[in-house]
Amino acid sequence: MTKAPTAYRVALLFNANKIYDREIITGIGSYLSSTRASWDLFLEEDFRCRLNGIERWQGNGIIADFDDPDVRTALSHSRLPVVAVGGSYTDESDYPADVPYVATDNFKLVKLAFDHLIEAGLERFACFSLPEDPTNRWAQEREKAFELLMRKDGMPCEIFRGVRTSAPSWDTAVKQQIEWLQALPKPIGIVAVTDARARQLLQACLSAGITVPEQVALIGIDNDPLARTLTRIPLSSVAQGAQEMGRTAGHLLHQMLHGARLAGTRIIVPPAGINVQASSRHETPNHPYVMQALHFIRQYACQGIKTEQVADYVGVSRSSLETYFRRSRGHSVHNEILHFKLEAAKHILEHEEQSIADTAVRCGFTSVQYMHAVFKRELGCTPRGYQERTTAIAQP
Repeated sequence: MTKAPTAYRVALLFNANKIYDREIITGIGSYLSSTRASWDLFLEEDFRCRLNGIERWQGNGIIADFDDPDVRTALSHSRLPVVAVGGSYTDESDYPADVPYVATDNFKLVKLAFDHLIEAGLERFACFSLPEDPTNRWAQEREKAFELLMRKDGMPCEIFRGVRTSAPSWDTAVKQQIEWLQALPKPIGIVAVTDARARQLLQACLSAGITVPEQVALIGIDNDPLARTLTRIPLSSVAQGAQEMGRTAGHLLHQMLHGARLAGTRIIVPPAGINVQASSRHETPNHPYVMQALHFIRQYACQGIKTEQVADYVGVSRSSLETYFRRSRGHSVHNEILHFKLEAAKHILEHEEQSIADTAVRCGFTSVQYMHAVFKRELGCTPRGYQERTTAIAQP
């Protein structure tokens, strides 16, 4: 009879309210499901409730978020094997020396976003960060990466931190963001240190009548689906390699539980990729009327708008807008709306578990049959066929 593997009690000290932390936890789970490791996982809904006294926890090992200085301090004298997870640093002395450390590559995250904005044809750039604080040193590291890239290319370094947003400070924060945005040269590409910061800036742009991405092309970091859900213009974002970080951390702790000595081991994990959406798809400048129309279409195409509504928003006749569109874009306003709806439907079918009927409704198609006809005409396949084809390509 095969002996069951020893079950180890392991604590995961992460804030599961954050997409980055959840992705790391998912990666740890992925590692466990691919091995014979048997772990009983301790994961608080709010790990800080029991942070005091964690050093006395009667378990076998810990994987923890060392971006939080309180966690780092609490585990500095732990008797248990600890694997640290956090951001990368430009200063080597900032890394913990006594534990293995798995880091997201802050420089490559920013460089991937920056390179994307360059490829979009932009020549001026800025960074929207966070106020300096011990709990978000990773944000300052991303600032340093942006500054290094600007200095390397001989460009001015524009970094704005603003204030932390809360209910009392919200109006002040938005006012400051709008003032900063209005003072920037246009067009400009902005790298936000998180999707949450990018979403705030996108709202400020919409409030101030600043067109996205024609005047401001915007990209965040985290690839957080919640941030995309809460924005009228789909948000581009760099995806961290958080799941790979979780798998790597799980593997390191597994080795330590079996006697390996890994203090000082450091593994830097690159980004997983970039999710390009409308917020950073900057194009060669169009006629001002066309730019205004595109701004309106990107926000409301999936709500079933018509050409007349776009013309009303711009303040010109339908025929005049059609003329400007055909000169600048080579197609009609209706085709622009349809293209945006098609792209939205493709994204849902690729990345979400959504029925064809629900997808049609969400993307503003008048019926499933009409969406079916558009897919056949534009892509040569049905929505179901497109979904099956992209699923097959994604499978190893």
